[in-house]
Amino acid sequence: MPNNRFHSFCLGCLLTLAGMGSAFADITVFAAASLTNALTDLGKAFQSQSGIPVKFSFAASGALAKQIQAGAPADVFASADSKWMDYLYDKGKIDADTRVDLLGNTLVLVAPQGKGFKVHMAKGFDFATAFSGKLCTGVVDSVPVGIYAKEAMTKLGWWDSIRYRVVGTEDVRAALNLVERGECGAGIVYETDAKQSKKVEVVAKFPADTHAKIVYPFALVKQSGDAEKFLDFLKTKQASEVFLMYGFTLQPR
Repeated sequence: MPNNRFHSFCLGCLLTLAGMGSAFADITVFAAASLTNALTDLGKAFQSQSGIPVKFSFAASGALAKQIQAGAPADVFASADSKWMDYLYDKGKIDADTRVDLLGNTLVLVAPQGKGFKVHMAKGFDFATAFSGKLCTGVVDSVPVGIYAKEAMTKLGWWDSIRYRVVGTEDVRAALNLVERGECGAGIVYETDAKQSKKVEVVAKFPADTHAKIVYPFALVKQSGDAEKFLDFLKTKQASEVFLMYGFTLQPR
């Protein structure tokens, strides 16, 4: 009998610890690289208030979506465009009822600090001769910022003359870093990323009608738990103020 009581006591302890572990399980968020600063701040605020740890994986939306499709254990996905969220929806990898278009952004042309140049955002402008060197942005066929950039340059009639000087990077932060180091004479990034750098200057903003609307959809992945609490937190006034501080726009809901 004593042994039985001891075994029962131990089993009870294990079950209690297991319950505590699940209650404080980490939330894993896969998010577009351009969300790095804002979501890092919000993750800390959420953990402070809820006691639930939040871990992030920041990269290009397409790379993250393919990892999720392959079974990576993400709880929340935040994309920099609708295309990759649609991709996961088609694969049955997100909880469609939780999908929300939360944020917007602006596409900008940047140059290394002190090396800005004049540009006229209109058809007929000879963009290829406006600066020397390479043009950095995301990979134009798969990385959202690159997709938007190619759309804008095509709409303005610039693409054919500049395409062979375009350097496609794995995400928007990589493109920004190359411009910061002077390895590219210009870059096309999001305004929010440009604002985080003291080594680049914004040359011009691309008109909104030159590319698809920049939208950041968020959704829970199927294997979510406390993640719903974090997604709800991102919709609060407190979170909105942080997003606005970093230069994002808020989408009507």
